[in-house]
This record gives sequence, structure tokens and C-alpha cells, in this order.
Amino acid sequence: MSFRLAYGMLLSENQEVCPLRVRTRILTAAVGLVLAAMPVAAHHSFAAEFDDQKPVKLTGTVTKLEWTNPHARFYVDVKDEKGVVANWEFELAALNALIRAGWTRNSLKPGDVITVEGFRAKDGSKLANATAVTLANGKRVFAASSHGDTASAPHY
Repeated sequence: MSFRLAYGMLLSENQEVCPLRVRTRILTAAVGLVLAAMPVAAHHSFAAEFDDQKPVKLTGTVTKLEWTNPHARFYVDVKDEKGVVANWEFELAALNALIRAGWTRNSLKPGDVITVEGFRAKDGSKLANATAVTLANGKRVFAASSHGDTASAPHY
């Protein structure tokens, strides 16, 4: 028995190519590719929201931690040089990345004094992507940032 290849299908010598079968396979493959790409398109990239040319390093008091997907967030009251307090929002990584890095929902508590390193939002708001957090006891923890590896964290 001999076989031949037609439209990506292996056929025996007496089988005919069914155009409907070919169209169905092509349509199924196309739908699969579109569905596979959807989660990637739904998630924003670091570069879409943050500017890696605007590093920030701030010290303040934690006011809230939101342990939610797609990114955990925490808020810090920071005093500027004039003594005016502003509440900053810091984006962390996805929860599974934070857990792998040793974080828990109790890693930061309201009232904790911390120093945060990261990159400011492009729109100039009080929003930043955190790359590292230094706790009051001096312990430095990495934020599993969407910016990339910690080697590219800002240096001061």
C-alpha cells in the first residue's frame, strides 16, 4: 500500500481529499492560534505603563497591601522635602511569582516603614513598578517585577 501527502494529510492511494475536511482543519488551527494569543494580548507589558529611564527610590509608611491578581499592589505614604505627604501606589508581580520569591500576604503590614526602589509610571502619577523593597530591619526583598530580572533594578 502506498501513501501520499495532500494538504498536510497522509492519504492512502485510493482516498480522495475532502475540501470540507481541509477547511475544517485550517479553521480549527486558526481559532487555536487566536485563543492561545489572547492571554498575552490581555496582559500589559512593563514598557506600556512604566519608564525604565525614571528610577525612583522612596521611603515611607505602608498604608495598604492588595494581594490580588493580576498584580499585587501596595501603598506607601511618602513625605517630600517640604513635609507634604503623598500616597504612592506600587505594582508588584503576579501572586505566584511573589510567593516563589518568598512573599506572603503578611510580608508588608500597615505601619511598616520601608524603602522601595522601582520605576515611575510614564504618566507622571504617583504610581511605580517596584523592583525591590527594603524592610525596616534592613532585609531587602525583590519584588519579582515585570521589569525583568533584578540585575536590571535601578542603582543609586
